[in-house]
Amino acid sequence: MNKTLILREYIFATVGVIITAIGLVAFLIPNNIAAGGASGLAMVLNGLLKLPVGVWMYIINGVLFLIAFITIGFDFSAKTIYCTFLITFCVDLFDRFIKIPKYVAGDMMLAVFFGDVLTAIGMAITFTQNASTGGTDIIARIFNRYFASSMGTTLLLIDFVIGLFAGFTFGAKTGMYAILAIVINGMTIDFVMKGIETSTQVIVISKKNDQIADFVLHQLKRGATYLNAQGAYTRQDKKMLLIVLRRRELGELISFIKKTDKSAFIIVSEARYTFGEGFQNINNAF
Repeated sequence: MNKTLILREYIFATVGVIITAIGLVAFLIPNNIAAGGASGLAMVLNGLLKLPVGVWMYIINGVLFLIAFITIGFDFSAKTIYCTFLITFCVDLFDRFIKIPKYVAGDMMLAVFFGDVLTAIGMAITFTQNASTGGTDIIARIFNRYFASSMGTTLLLIDFVIGLFAGFTFGAKTGMYAILAIVINGMTIDFVMKGIETSTQVIVISKKNDQIADFVLHQLKRGATYLNAQGAYTRQDKKMLLIVLRRRELGELISFIKKTDKSAFIIVSEARYTFGEGFQNINNAF
């Protein structure tokens, strides 16, 4: 893989981890909102035995990786290991050493909302770089390997159990806020990732396909493919142009086509995942 691309992935993954850590330390941890994951379990254990949350995260992730290496072998990308211990370091750093402002003893809904928004944005950025922050993902992977259980379902169940433990440790009201945070977090991550990853597929039928293809190749710096077709009514052979680009580039393309051929026929649809040059690396595919 291109070294520049690898470096970019690590930089974006690092930014995602830092945003996640800020959301945890500023909003969720001070209010005992254990919204799943290693950080949520660390909050519950902190309520039982007063070690800092960051220290508990070191212990939890270390134990989970050890179990994983014994049971399923070295089945983790370098970025996942990096991000797992980076988020642990950042949480401990922001919690104990670089004191960032914390939202405490206020409206719990505000803590859930802003904590979830920050952590979900950070985790979504990390996920799009083919990495994760470890934690309960490791348990889900073990269950997936030995019991063929769905990763998503297993993660959700584990996070709900952590939310229930938070209810027993910090009170029913806090536990309900934790479960609410888990639900909102999952929905927000999906929403953010969809916005980051979604591409647009465009099919163009035009008498000036060559001009449009030239614009796509040289101005938008995207690829285009000719597809042979035949009109069902006219029986005439013609070419269609298949283009895949980012959603933000669609307006520029449509504007050019309008100026070039007002009679062009255009089909625009969402491409949920796009792998290949200019988009996600094929190695990141599921």
